[in-house]
Amino acid sequence: MEILNLPIESQQPPAENLLRYPPSPPATQSSSRRDSSVSCDFELQKLPHNVHESEPESFRTYPLPPRSRPDNNVLAEDLKTPDHHVARDPRLIRLTGTHPFNVEAPLSELFDEGFITTKDLHYVRNHGAVPLVEDSETMDWEFTIEGMIETPIRMTLAQLINEYEQVTYPVTLVCAGNRRKEQNIVRKTKGFSWGAAGLSTALWTGVVIGDLIKAAGPKRGAKYVCFEGADKLPNGYYGTCVKMNWAMDPNRGIMVAHRMNGEPLPPDHGKPLRVIVPGQIGGRSVKWLKRIIVTAAPSDNWYHIYDNRVLPTMITPEMSANMPDAWKDERYAIYDLNTNSATCYPAHDERLALAGNIQTYRVRGYAYAGGGKRVTRVEVTLDKGKSWILANISYPEDEYRLAPEGEELFGGRLDMSWREACFCWCFWYLDIPLSQLQAADDILVRAMDESMMVQPRDMYWSVLGMMNNPWFRVVIHKEGHSLRFEHPAQPALIPGGWMERVKKNGGNLSNGYWGEKVSGEEEIPVEEEQAKEICMVGKDVTRIITIDELKSHDNENEPWFVVNGQVYDGTKFLEGHPGGAASIIGAAGQDASEEFLAIHSENAKAMLVDYHIGSLDESSRTALADGGSAAGISPAPRATFLQSKAWTKAILSAKKKISDDTKIFTFDLEHANQTSGLPIGQHLMMRLRDPVTREAIIRSYTPISEVTEKGKLHVLIKIYYDIPGRKGGKMTQALDSIPIGHFVDFKGPVGKFEYLGRGLCSIQGQRRTVKRFVMICGGSGITPIFQVLRAVLTDREDPTTCLVIDGNRVEQDILCKADIDGMVADNKSKCRLLYTLSRPEPSWAGLKGRINKELLEKEIGTCRSTNGEDLVLVCGPEPLEESVHSILKELCWKDENILFF
Repeated sequence: MEILNLPIESQQPPAENLLRYPPSPPATQSSSRRDSSVSCDFELQKLPHNVHESEPESFRTYPLPPRSRPDNNVLAEDLKTPDHHVARDPRLIRLTGTHPFNVEAPLSELFDEGFITTKDLHYVRNHGAVPLVEDSETMDWEFTIEGMIETPIRMTLAQLINEYEQVTYPVTLVCAGNRRKEQNIVRKTKGFSWGAAGLSTALWTGVVIGDLIKAAGPKRGAKYVCFEGADKLPNGYYGTCVKMNWAMDPNRGIMVAHRMNGEPLPPDHGKPLRVIVPGQIGGRSVKWLKRIIVTAAPSDNWYHIYDNRVLPTMITPEMSANMPDAWKDERYAIYDLNTNSATCYPAHDERLALAGNIQTYRVRGYAYAGGGKRVTRVEVTLDKGKSWILANISYPEDEYRLAPEGEELFGGRLDMSWREACFCWCFWYLDIPLSQLQAADDILVRAMDESMMVQPRDMYWSVLGMMNNPWFRVVIHKEGHSLRFEHPAQPALIPGGWMERVKKNGGNLSNGYWGEKVSGEEEIPVEEEQAKEICMVGKDVTRIITIDELKSHDNENEPWFVVNGQVYDGTKFLEGHPGGAASIIGAAGQDASEEFLAIHSENAKAMLVDYHIGSLDESSRTALADGGSAAGISPAPRATFLQSKAWTKAILSAKKKISDDTKIFTFDLEHANQTSGLPIGQHLMMRLRDPVTREAIIRSYTPISEVTEKGKLHVLIKIYYDIPGRKGGKMTQALDSIPIGHFVDFKGPVGKFEYLGRGLCSIQGQRRTVKRFVMICGGSGITPIFQVLRAVLTDREDPTTCLVIDGNRVEQDILCKADIDGMVADNKSKCRLLYTLSRPEPSWAGLKGRINKELLEKEIGTCRSTNGEDLVLVCGPEPLEESVHSILKELCWKDENILFF
């Protein structure tokens, strides 16, 4: 392919990229989907009011913050949490439910703000509640410096400002979980799903931490500086550490900050005082700072040990629960960020029209490196890495280095001219001809830093899902006269992205080729670990709870909540919950299923057993889902379970293994006297939700239960597992993996055929009398056949006869064989039963081969004048149904006498 010969702007961006005050005229070149998007020129937006008032009207060439929103308020979802005092921007995407507050901005809006991010869209990582500090209290905020020092210090924020030199630095903070959603799609980690916007840049003002430590006088042997915040959590106050030599190195830029973008710190960002550690993961930049402790060893804080680690990839979430030595191994602690990049434009689902005068498209994104290193190149490939194109790089951070000596910004010295370390993200862009985009399947980007460390092609999965930095891939879809672009994933529970799509379609995301099989290369299948069944209910708990009783515990003293129709009392866990008591209190009286199952690990799900107190009755579940109350609940339970226009939940109560790949799943109905309400010959729909995307998986099945059976529903299901060269069944594998106590949604009845008994049928509402059923089936297609056959053979007054032809590969694949053999043995005059196997064992004495024309012609013959008294029922895999239909047409059977279930 043609290689664009574009230079890397490693020293200075072009003149039109300079960020100036007063602002330059806006650039017009943009091929983005939105007219308001900012191109890679990053024009300076108007300054906040405090900057206009305090700064001289001089000519500046470095970026200043865009104006923040003046109208943010406390959001409705925060009113019932401890964060009811914190105003927030509604655009932020919540990643962990209502509380604690963990958010990122929509990627396009973050990018559009430019180099500096407003407090409105800056990402937030909170482990619990935000400490409440009134404005009148901020200057009296105290913190200490203690530990291995000569002179312990206790000082207020006012003293910090008045007695120490203030500096202002631009710093990009990045959560170690940035891009974790991609890891969670491959395999669920213990962390929640960050998208690619878990980073932001601000101007921070404060005191260089080395000045404070020098004043305290560190003792010989001191090697670490530990930080502790004021956010009280179940396992103590949040804390972590950095190495002493980093803290004392002015080139590292570690500071204790009290202003953000010229304003006092907002509550979510550490009001009134925090640590800023450039070049390291955001988890080291402790907020609401209370203690600085100088030590000889790394921090022993619970959060330093059990958070922000990359454990070896072979350690699973289950294994990690019993490996304290691995968690404490400092080799696995994360300090410096790794090199990473992402594409922001084209945005996810952006469409680019191919018609018109536009000849090129500007692809744009961000890149960053860790430990003060500089991103030295960004490369783009349109052919999956066979060839690469150098992208242009813009370094807005360099503009601060050009500020005049002694320049102050927001009350702090802009001390950047001498510094070699890079603290911030940079931006890359590349103009690509539309003809090349049209010919490509995807756009991939990778960055390299000055140590020649380059982003890897393949993902390094780890139990916490941190530091995810493989090549960022955007897929290109050709749709008529336009191109549509698809990012890898969307944050939180937002569906979308090629990774989810590929996984749904059976692709192996771990094969090194993004789930796609490469031409000419044999794909080696990866054997995935079988999902472990997790029981979330107490086996001896039988209590039934109404919505009235549930709602009476909608309080902070005894918070009850619902997961999968089961009621849990969170009172005993209020002090122990990692997200704080507010996480449980916020769910009190509510159905927390979706958020709980999406966010929590297998270990957390298993813990629910200890808090299980009963089951919510079905009427209450419906009312709860609809937002209703006890007044809207009918006291009379339904006699039949299925509803044609609404989904109804049943609880999985048992799994019985029939063969290596077949099980009977038993579900408890709403009450013991309830029947399924499923007519003979019809089927029902079952619905589960994809654990990653929360999208519904819906399939139709025919239970093997007797229609008169009460309280239970039995469904025989053949589980199609993944095998080399073939992806298995999504629904059957999902059913196989859900734990006892999990609910499944049902709706029905569905189907155009119903057997009314003694030869009388209803087909699409029209009644018809049948004297003989010809039943042709294969695999799990036996289940609807079984229902009709049982109805005929168990009614001694039913004159109808049956011919059953059941085709399978091996004898073990014949489902319901013992039951069918027994029924036929008692009714030989009414039924002829034939089994045929395509891959029989030598001991097989029955028919051999597939169901073919020779067999059907011999057994049922050509079409004869039956006056519609024969009806062929067909159910099985699609190839079987198509083959049988073609053969019957050749034998002159009319479609009106052939019915496919």
